[in-house]
This record gives sequence, structure tokens and C-alpha cells, in this order.
Amino acid sequence: MGEQPIFSTRAHVFQIDPNTKKNWVPTSKHAVTVSYFYDSTRNVYRIISLDGSKAIINSTITPNMTFTKTSQKFGQWADSRANTVYGLGFSSEHHLSKFAEKFQEFKEAARLAKEKSQEKMELTSTPSQESAGGDLQSPLTPESINGTDDERTPDVTQNSEPRPEPTQNALPFSHSSAISKHWEAELATLKGNNAKLTAALLESTANVKQWKQQLAAYQEEAERLHKRVTELECVSSQANAVHTHKTELNQTIQELEETLKVKEEEIERLKQEIDNARELQEQRDSLTQKLQEVEIRNKDLEGQLSDLEQRLEKSQNEQEAFRNNLKTLLEILDGKIFELTELRDNLAKLLERS
Repeated sequence: MGEQPIFSTRAHVFQIDPNTKKNWVPTSKHAVTVSYFYDSTRNVYRIISLDGSKAIINSTITPNMTFTKTSQKFGQWADSRANTVYGLGFSSEHHLSKFAEKFQEFKEAARLAKEKSQEKMELTSTPSQESAGGDLQSPLTPESINGTDDERTPDVTQNSEPRPEPTQNALPFSHSSAISKHWEAELATLKGNNAKLTAALLESTANVKQWKQQLAAYQEEAERLHKRVTELECVSSQANAVHTHKTELNQTIQELEETLKVKEEEIERLKQEIDNARELQEQRDSLTQKLQEVEIRNKDLEGQLSDLEQRLEKSQNEQEAFRNNLKTLLEILDGKIFELTELRDNLAKLLERS
């Protein structure tokens, strides 16, 4: 049947940092499918997770593994074959509890499968031992097969001795002696066969021991090869993971370099804007100073203008007063001139009269 998935869920996958052995390193960018697989051929349970075509988890469940809940949504277990610690982050506590229950269930199933496998191996070697032991315990000696001398002699003697009261069917003595010789020949034959069987039994026992040793060696070699295959699978998956991680890092570095380049251009642009802003600030400060100077001069001019206006007003007032005085003087002068004219006329008349 091969491997078949028997339970699946989704989680974020992490591995312990091989350098620090403390920090978690995410092996998936998002939640991926994590499945329990059962291999009916090898009778093993495995946890497998794929991110695309990359295997990020390939862990064989053994009876000595333990799944630990470190928080409400996070659990971990150590895989000594892969020489790492896997961590899973679930979306809810229910999913974590379900995964932990399945882990315990399949761990117990793996233990039972291992015990059954050991029992089968023991049963495979036990029949040979039982057959050998049974042969050793069974009466394969000449005495056990044909009876002891004490057991056989009375029979022969009984057959050889004449009966006190022979019947019509009693055998003659000579016939009884022939039967005794026949049984003695049979006994010798059985003794030879028994010796051959004993030698064959000893040889079979030695062969069984040798076969058991060879079987144990084959089992150790098969276990070693199985571990080696698992290690190579883990190394292959780790190499693929490292290559993918390296590619992702290169892409990330390239993206960071492009981002850094953009930031540097933006920094240069900001520096230019800052320089322009400084120049504008200096121009603004200069204009502000000039404006202040103009305002001061304007105030001075306003003061001067006010003074001039006051002086002008005073001058106008003085001119108006002078005009009024001049007008008054002109009027007085006109009066005086008129009087003088009259006086002149009067004098002229007086002269004429005189």
C-alpha cells in the first residue's frame, strides 16, 4: 500500500537554530499542511510537511519522542535522527490539542508496532530453538526409543522361557530364540539410527545458533541502513531547505540593496532640499533684517515727516500771521498815503492861494 496520510492540519513550521540552539528559525513563510503518514511496508509513522516541492519536515515517530506544548498555540518535539527540534504554531488551541493527541496516539502505535516486530523476530528464531530443545528433551537415546536393558530383557526372557502351561498356540523354543535375535538386530539398528539422529541434532543446534547470529547481524545491518537512509533523506531535505533559504536570502539581500539604493537617493534628495531650505532661510533672514532696517528707516522718516509737517504748519501759521500783519500795514499805509495825498492836495491849494 505504501505511505498514506492519516491526519492533516495546517500550522506555521519552525526549526531550532543549529548554532544557538535557542532561537526559532521559520521554515515556511505562511501556514502549510502538516500530515501524519503511515508506511505499512516498514510499519512506521512519520510527520511530513511540504512547502511547495520542498520537504521542511520529515520526522519518523519513535516511542521515545515527546510532544511538548510550550504555549496555548505552540508545540515542539525533538528528532534525534534529524538532529533538530521542530516547532509548530497553530491558529487555535484546539488544533494544537488535536495534533498533540494524534502524536501521542501514533507514538503508542509505533511502540506497539516495534514490540510486535520484535516478537515476530523472536518467534522466527524460537521454533528452531524449540525444535532443538524438544529433540534434546525427547527420549532419543537408545534406551528411550527401545527401552532399557532391564525393560527389554524380561520381554526376551519371557518369550524365551517355556510357559508352565503351554497352550496349543504356544511357539516352540527355537522359534522364540529366532525372535530374540531379530529384536537384538533391530535394537542395534535403532542404536545406530539414534546415534546418527543425535549427531544431526547437535549439528542442527549449532546451525540454529549460527543462523540466529547471522539474523541478528542482518537485523543490525538493516537498522543501520535504515538509519543511514533516514539520515540521507534528512540531509537531502536539509540541503534543499538550505538552498531554498540561501536563494530567499539572496533575494532578500537584493531587495534590501535596491531599497538601500532608493533610500540613499532619497537621502541625497533630502540633503539637497535641506541645502535649498538653508539658502532660503538665509535669504529669509537677510530679507527680514533688511525689512527691519527699512521699518526703522521708515519710522525715522515718519518722525522726520511729522516734524516737517509740524514745522510746515508752524510756518504756514507764521506766514498767515505775516500776511495778516502785512495786510494791516498795507491798510494803514493806504490810509496814511490817502492822508498824505489829501495833505499834498491841501498844501498845493494853499500854495496856489498864496
